Amino acid sequence: MTEWLLPFFCGLGASVLSAWGVGGGTLLLLVMTLFLGVDQRTAQGINLLFFLPAAASALVCHARAGYLDKPVLKAAVPPAVLAALAGAWISNTVDAGMLRRPFGVYLLLSGVGLLWPGRDTR
Repeated sequence: MTEWLLPFFCGLGASVLSAWGVGGGTLLLLVMTLFLGVDQRTAQGINLLFFLPAAASALVCHARAGYLDKPVLKAAVPPAVLAALAGAWISNTVDAGMLRRPFGVYLLLSGVGLLWPGRDTR
């Protein structure tokens, strides 16, 4: 009965952090792989599903507020779709063990970037 409590509270905590803009999805990924024993591919899939409602909500809110730069959006979406398809293909053809180390390096660099952000270029 209580085996669902830890995953529930991990998801709840990650969603609160995501709402604050902290990157709760990345933290959720780490918790799932390190503490809950979920394999990396499954955890990444759950992480993507976790992100979709937040992204859809943000897109609607930004569109209503007039914050979408339509020329940039039209230029960015086609390459993003191609990159997503390529990433999906690679993730299904390459052994998960080969993906683990580069993904770990990415997470470490992301963490360092959060601790020591670069200067604001705006």
